[in-house]
Amino acid sequence: MHSLWLNFFLMAESNPNMARKRQLDFSSTVFRKKFGTGTTIRAYRDKEIIFSQGDAADALFYIHTGAVKLTVVSVRKNAIIAFLQRGSFFGEACLGGQALRIYTARSVGHSNITRLAKGNTVRAFKRDPKFATLFVEYLLSRIIRIEEDLVDQFFNFSERRLARVLLLLGHVTEQSKPDSPLRVSQGTLAEMVGTTRARVSKFMKAFKKKGLVNYNGSLQINSEMITAYLLRRPMSVVTKG
Repeated sequence: MHSLWLNFFLMAESNPNMARKRQLDFSSTVFRKKFGTGTTIRAYRDKEIIFSQGDAADALFYIHTGAVKLTVVSVRKNAIIAFLQRGSFFGEACLGGQALRIYTARSVGHSNITRLAKGNTVRAFKRDPKFATLFVEYLLSRIIRIEEDLVDQFFNFSERRLARVLLLLGHVTEQSKPDSPLRVSQGTLAEMVGTTRARVSKFMKAFKKKGLVNYNGSLQINSEMITAYLLRRPMSVVTKG
């Protein structure tokens, strides 16, 4: 699947130097108390669709366990725009007036997800300013990460970008435990990173030699070693104190 713009929308802690995500760890009981009858929780199978591109945007969702992949299909290409992990919201654009879904959301591995009806959510925010403030802080932290990903895409070496993508995939696999092993072609990785397949092949051979990854039919990722690797190679753009 073509995913040239993935790095603009990485909604996971795949960058050790990235601002820490605002942790929103809510139970289904908390949501039922705050949102009332407009709350439902469902268990999804691996690769099961939560909603499809073009569906009515009438609710937002929260991931209790597992992970979710967001994809967009157009006439010319398909694109992965995000992998979301536990503690993430998605579909929240309905609160800003979006009428139809612009992407498809699909479970990665087995996941438990709460659906929050739009009307009930708006009323809950009005009743509970503290909760509304937490939600705004969460969205702002997401914007910060998107900006840092954009800088990383334009100014950092493709080897480092590949390591970040592998780290993200490792986190998603560890949390979601999909039914089938992770299989990602070097061509797909090249599209995700924004480089050539030949360069990805070169980097992957080096990563395998260092023990960061192993691949023999499926891809195994050593997240701890990749994190250490990224910490030794900070972003090219640094903030002056």
